[in-house]
Formats: sequence, C-alpha cells, structure tokens
Amino acid sequence: MNKIWLIIQREYVQRVRKKSFLVLSLLAPLLLAATTIGIAKFSSSSDPDVVAVHDESGLNLAARLQDTDEVHFVPAAPGPLAAAQAAFTKAKPKQAALLNIPASFTLDSTQGIQVLGKGNVALKRQLNIRKAVTKAVAELKMARSGIKQETIDDLQAKVELSAINLDEVGGQRNDANKTTGIAYALSILVYMFIFIYGVQVMRGVSEEKSNRIMEVMISSVKPFQFMMGKILGIAGVVLTQFALWLVLSWGFTSVIAPLLLNADKPAATTTITTKAATSAAPAAAQPAATVAADAADADASTVADAPRPGQPLGMWRVLGGLPMGSILGGFMFFFLGGYLLYSSLFAAIGSAVDDQTDAQQFMLPVTLPLILSYIASIVVIINGDPNGPLAFWLSMIPLTSPIAMVMRLPFGVPMWQLALSGTLLVAGFVAATWVAARIYRVGILMYGKKVTYKELSKWMFYKG
Repeated sequence: MNKIWLIIQREYVQRVRKKSFLVLSLLAPLLLAATTIGIAKFSSSSDPDVVAVHDESGLNLAARLQDTDEVHFVPAAPGPLAAAQAAFTKAKPKQAALLNIPASFTLDSTQGIQVLGKGNVALKRQLNIRKAVTKAVAELKMARSGIKQETIDDLQAKVELSAINLDEVGGQRNDANKTTGIAYALSILVYMFIFIYGVQVMRGVSEEKSNRIMEVMISSVKPFQFMMGKILGIAGVVLTQFALWLVLSWGFTSVIAPLLLNADKPAATTTITTKAATSAAPAAAQPAATVAADAADADASTVADAPRPGQPLGMWRVLGGLPMGSILGGFMFFFLGGYLLYSSLFAAIGSAVDDQTDAQQFMLPVTLPLILSYIASIVVIINGDPNGPLAFWLSMIPLTSPIAMVMRLPFGVPMWQLALSGTLLVAGFVAATWVAARIYRVGILMYGKKVTYKELSKWMFYKG
C-alpha cells in the first residue's frame, strides 16, 4: 500500500502542478458562463424581425397580422410585387423578409404565400411568420362561420398529469421533465469524462513507455501496484477538477449571472407597462380598472420571476423538487467507478502500443460498450421503462452500468439494485486492473513490434 500511495501522490502532484490543469480548471467554467450569459443577453435584447407585407388577396389579411416579440409587420410599398421587391431591397433600416400574399390566395385554398428574403430565410423566422399568418387566417374563417374565439377557448381543455411514486413513504411527486432532463445531463457528463480522462491515462502510459521511465520503476514495484496507483492518482485529479468546476459554476449562476442579466430589467418592466397601456387604449369596452390591474399583475410577475443576486437561476430552482442528495451521491460513485474501470482498459492499450496511431485498432472494443450503453439507455430508459428487465441488466453489467444506472437514478432505483450494481462495478474494476497489469508487465518492455489481439491474449497468461 505504501508503494501504491507513493505512485498516487506522484501522479496527482505532477498533473495538478501543470499550467494546463490550472487554465482548464479555472477558465472552462468562466468561458461556459460567459457564453451562456452572452447568449441570454443577446437573445433577450434582440429586436423583432421587421417583415414587409404585400397583400393582393383582397381579404385585408395584412391588417389582421398581429405583432409578436419575434416579428413586427409593416406594409410593403404599394403597387405590384416588383415594386414591393425593389422597395424591400433598398429599405433603410434593413427589413428581415417580404411576405407576399398573392391574389390567388383564398380561405379555402391557402397555398401560394411566399416569404422573400435577401439570401436564405432562417427556419425560425419562417416558423414565426407562418404562425402569425395561420392565426390571422383562422380568425377570418371564424368570422365567416360566426364562431367567436371565446367559444373555442372555452371548448379547449388542457389536462395536467402528475406522476406519484408510491414506493416512497407517503408518495412523492415525480416530474417527468425534470427526471428526463437530469438523466440526460448526468449521462452526458459520465460519457464525456470517461472518454477525456481515460484517453489521458492511455497517453500517459504510452509516453512513459516511449521515454523508458518504466524500465526503472518496474524493478521496484509490481505491475498491479503501479497500475492501481496511476489510475487512482489520475482519479484524484478528475475529482479535484470536477469539484472546482462545480464550485465556480455555482458561484457564477447564483451571484454573477443574476447581476448581469438584471442590469436592464427596469427598461423591460417599463416596456411591459407601456404595452399594457397601449393595448388597453383600443379596448373601450374593458373597464379601466381591469386594464390597470392587468398591467400591475404583469409588472409584479416580471419582477417576481427575475433572478436576484444570491438567488439561484431557474435551473437550480427547478431541480429543488428532486432528491438531489441521493442522485448526486449515486452519480459520483458510478461516475468514479466507470472512470476507474475504463481507465484500466485504456492503460492496457497504452502499455501495448508504441504510438497513438497503433492504439486506434484497440480502442474500438473498449469504447464500443460505452457508446452502445449510452444509445441503448436512451431508448430503453428514457423512452421506455426505467425499471424494466433490459434496463435492469444494462445497469448491472459493469461495462454498461456507469451510464445506465446514472440514467435510472432520477427515476428512482431500489437500494438492493444500487448495492448489487455498485458491487459488480467494483469487482469489474479490480478484474480489469488485474488484466491491464498482466498486459502491462509484458507490453511495457515490448518495442518495435505490432501487437495483435492474439498476442495480447497470450500476455495475460504468461507466468512470472
């Protein structure tokens, strides 16, 4: 154990002291937070697309097109379509698109509408325009048939279902959107980190082999001890970096992001109040007190929903209803177990080859179970039955359990299944480390020879 501990210390200290580790650990959360905040600010402050409308249908459809937060409709230049296109091309400020409603358009034949633009018209912009046109055409059809919008709204019903887990004491509510979202997020983290740090172990072993450092070390330490110490040392680096990312991400999303996103909230509130007053002006039949109350409610809801400094963003508030303690605890165990298992296999590949190009032929059998487990878990667990027989076996096999069990955690897993899966994962890690050490003790001294699968199988059973 003393020798294993010395190797763990060497691997940990050597990697943590690197500038690349400090830069990646500190800058990655900063870049992620800056990107997220930048996208949020630009998307929230962007002006609506200005769309010119050329209407030849005779239905006065242009007057019924209602502005939204994404689209603002303006009349096109009068005259034929060619004149409207010329004016659209020269328009200052620049217009996003030209909506052409031809004379052949009728309420019974709703084809022929065109969206013209300078270059390709973005799909999102097409969908926003189509939504507004569809709503205007529906209003015309209802007016022709004598049906009021209020009648249709009264006939429509939106039923909400709440899933309750009766296996828990007293029955606990389980939101499918929350559980599915966190299952996706955790499985992607496991998949990504196993690949990143598993390949790092393989490269580290391969570099030490090419530098002939191991020829000195194996004279005083057993292959199993060295392999175990190396894998556990890099595991400490993984946990350190992961903890730094969590702490920095929490700090940015809880303190800095709300401050930056709330910088222009008063302007947004004023805009909402102005819109409420503007929309209230033409509605003469509506009492003034009701309009004022609606505007006040809109302002109050906007202020209440806005994140404040020190208050978590929406993501953290949404996750509050889930048993995050057990989910995060299980995630850390299976994430670390999966990393240790696959790192031992990657280390065996690194000790068997001389350069990274030769390692590609051996990586497919190692990475294939990881890739298939991710795809199968999405089909079986997310879109199927999280507690079905196939999901159970996926979460028991050590090569697939790190992702499958992490996906099942938000949906609730019996304790005996967690214990059995964890025991099998630990046993799989020890067995994989033993196999890797058997390959390592021969492969680390093998130079200038192309290794085959048959050769690797022989190395595992060499005596001595």
